[in-house]
Amino acid sequence: MRMQPQPGACRQNAAGMRRGPRPRAFAAGALAVLLAGCASLSPPVPVTTAPVAATYPDDALPGVDADAPLAASVAWRDYFTDPQLRALIEQALRNNRDLRLATLRVAEARAGYRIRRADQWPGVGLDAQGARSRAPGDLSPTGRPLVSGDYEVGLGLSWELDLWGRVRSLKAAALETYFATEAAREAATVNLIAAVADGYVGLRALDERLRLAQQTIATRQETYRIFKRRVEVGATSKLELTQVQTLLNQAQALRTELERERAAQAHALALLVGAPVDLDALAPLPADADAWLPALRPGLPSDLLLDRPDILAAEYQLRAANADIGAARAAFFPRVALTGALGSASAQLDGLFDSGSRAWSFVPTISLPIFSGGRLRANLDLATVRRDAAVAEYERAIQAAFRDVADALSARRWLAEQVRILQETVDAQAERARLAGLRYDNGAAAFLEVLDAQRDLLTAQQQLAQARGALLSSHILLYAALGGGPLPEDAAAAPSP
Repeated sequence: MRMQPQPGACRQNAAGMRRGPRPRAFAAGALAVLLAGCASLSPPVPVTTAPVAATYPDDALPGVDADAPLAASVAWRDYFTDPQLRALIEQALRNNRDLRLATLRVAEARAGYRIRRADQWPGVGLDAQGARSRAPGDLSPTGRPLVSGDYEVGLGLSWELDLWGRVRSLKAAALETYFATEAAREAATVNLIAAVADGYVGLRALDERLRLAQQTIATRQETYRIFKRRVEVGATSKLELTQVQTLLNQAQALRTELERERAAQAHALALLVGAPVDLDALAPLPADADAWLPALRPGLPSDLLLDRPDILAAEYQLRAANADIGAARAAFFPRVALTGALGSASAQLDGLFDSGSRAWSFVPTISLPIFSGGRLRANLDLATVRRDAAVAEYERAIQAAFRDVADALSARRWLAEQVRILQETVDAQAERARLAGLRYDNGAAAFLEVLDAQRDLLTAQQQLAQARGALLSSHILLYAALGGGPLPEDAAAAPSP
């Protein structure tokens, strides 16, 4: 928000100072301090309307439990209850390098803010120096060589009076940048938790598909052995044996492909966790996703403005860019700096602290830019463009968040329907395969019918396992899209303004 000056308060305080018996230099400096707090050139922060609909799409809302909790109230440890998954997430929060970099950037921004905050206070330092020099006689007024000394010790002060709010604008921009990096760290944490959970679910889905492939291979190996024996005794043709062998080879090829995918998935999960992951064959995926991951209520799109860390980060960046405009505007006005020193000086070292050796200096300076080749105007234009770009980034973050939630809601609805249909398909295909086998055994059908039934059954089983994994992933993505729950209070405390 724009800081409005309060002339009345400034005049009252200034009048109060004039009544006191103060030295003129002190009164002038104190008056300048008061005036420094009475001006600001930062424009108001732009107020934008969320460029999204007031509610989520209708096709994504059916099936939403109105009594379910909001994601913002569910911590990740309460949402992900699987012990093995919890251990992986905790390990990732400790070891993930991307999250470590995000945390270091927070510390970097915090230090930058402290530097800017220090600029608003006077710089005081202790200075001491000593010098001795000899001038030859032809340069001395007396015609004889002259040896002189100069010893000084004292406190030095330097201070820029922030009459137009330049220093305060830079400090405000640094503070908002710090808040933006902190929000970005929270967004990285939520994304990391979701990525680990999604990788874990993907690994479990691949393990289930591998188990199905292994079972199929075992069954077809036994079938191949039986048909090979039949060929040897002349009870069946070699054509049927090659058909059985084709089924076996297809299942074996599927297993090798799944093994490759599982290895890649395990490697990706190890990268997220930040340490080697040695996970044996995991348990099958749950048939009911809601039983494994609690249902969530999406709330309203406006809730995302407060719940999504990436949106908060974009808002803080917008505020930082807006404060930079104030600093760019202040550069057009005079800069007033006070430089002074108070101490003791003497020509002899042993007389440095004698009576009458006190020395002081007070040097106020005013600098006013007259010609800079358009640099100041270009700097203001640059700050304005960056502020406008930050507005666009903020609006884009809102739109992306709205789409993430809408996509996750739609995926959760339609994947649940797909899982139900595929389960019915698997049951029908299993019955078809059983009946085809009976028809073949009774001589009522060719073995090609059995071949097609078994191939279709394996395909339906693989599709069902994939759909179950995708349904669980949609729950995870919805949790992340809604901003996740409260994170542990492990971050450094925010600096005071």
